[in-house]
Amino acid sequence: MEITLNVKGMTCGHCEKAVKGAVQELNGVHGVEVTLDSNRVTVAYDDAIVSKQQIADAIEEQGYDVVS
Repeated sequence: MEITLNVKGMTCGHCEKAVKGAVQELNGVHGVEVTLDSNRVTVAYDDAIVSKQQIADAIEEQGYDVVS
């Protein structure tokens, strides 16, 4: 499964690295793509192992706001 989340607050390479690293650590996540200019995070994951809410929580724990 793949989702794209709108994330507020990402402005630089450090932001991208923090978000990508936090999401990649989740069990069941297969890939993460962060696009700074559109504030989007696309995640490929196994929804039998990890939920959209867990992914959003991991991003928010890094200090960013998940809009959708």
